[in-house]
Amino acid sequence: MAVCTFFGHRDCIGLCRSELEEAIEELIRNHGVDRFYVGNEGQFDALVHWVLFAMKKKYPHIRYAVVLAYLPKNIPGEDYSDTVLPEGIETVQPRYAISWRNRWMLQRADYVITYVNHPWGGAARFAEEAKRQGKQMIPLAK
Repeated sequence: MAVCTFFGHRDCIGLCRSELEEAIEELIRNHGVDRFYVGNEGQFDALVHWVLFAMKKKYPHIRYAVVLAYLPKNIPGEDYSDTVLPEGIETVQPRYAISWRNRWMLQRADYVITYVNHPWGGAARFAEEAKRQGKQMIPLAK
């Protein structure tokens, strides 16, 4: 079985949900991907989470987790049932937590779906790192 993670800019203007769905479905049907890790830092991550939630109904064997960079606040009514807090992140200084979490996801990934349309920021940095590590890349940005 294989694992996929995602890196994309906070804002994902111009990204079609259907394009993301097609990329995820291709991995499930033709590449044996059954586990997905996504962050929770912006529009791209929220869109990925929504698509994975919907895909779970069509492909009940897949598993996904929203990987948190920070300990969740105890907010009444919040549902953290599909989240993971990586072991060890509690020792990381908050300013480095997102990068630490992203490295944790990248270490486990065979495939990386990206939405990077400019060369700066965390999404671009981790997309480049994934490429350097020889991960199978699926870019969504033109």
